[in-house]
Amino acid sequence: MTRTLLGVIVAAVVLGSGPSAAAPGTRAVPDIQAPPSTQAPPSAAAMSSTPAAAGPVRYSAPLPEPLRVVRGFDPPLVSYGAGHLGVDVATARSQLVRSAAAGRVIFAGRVAGRGVIVVAHNDGVSTEYEPVQPAVRAGQLVRRGQVIGQVSGVHGSCAIGGCLHWGARRGASYLDPLSLLKPLGPVRLLPWTQATAPVGAGPRSS
Repeated sequence: MTRTLLGVIVAAVVLGSGPSAAAPGTRAVPDIQAPPSTQAPPSAAAMSSTPAAAGPVRYSAPLPEPLRVVRGFDPPLVSYGAGHLGVDVATARSQLVRSAAAGRVIFAGRVAGRGVIVVAHNDGVSTEYEPVQPAVRAGQLVRRGQVIGQVSGVHGSCAIGGCLHWGARRGASYLDPLSLLKPLGPVRLLPWTQATAPVGAGPRSS
């Protein structure tokens, strides 16, 4: 069963679970100092909050274009059904990750052994990025295109540092984050047999 880490964060609040140990294979990135993460995962109410800014929100890709989408947005037909609530974008190891729009960081820490950043935007949308080593703290205001972290760790069946999972939601509704990019830049869909997947690994739920 697939869902983005946004859903996992909310579940962690309900269950009262804390951050777990780093996943095997995750390596520290020395040239970006990750801030200590002592805050609890944000509640659903916090995730729906928006920064106090006026005007329309402009989005850009969190990675250099053209984006190479390894796995696209595929929402489940029923709640908690199989699907994919975000997009997986191929990336170089240790690639810098930028905020897709101006907003306020509402979470920067570890969930299920992976680094996660959630940014709330003025239009009610929250964007999520993982696996990353955060370079920002919860409560910090960020600009569109500002570096917020660095790819570090494993997501799904990608190789270590092989892809970034990018998610978006407004309230309880998940969105295709690529729909936020207007006009949409060039996007290349890659077969799962690319080098972004380790040898012998096939598609699986994340």
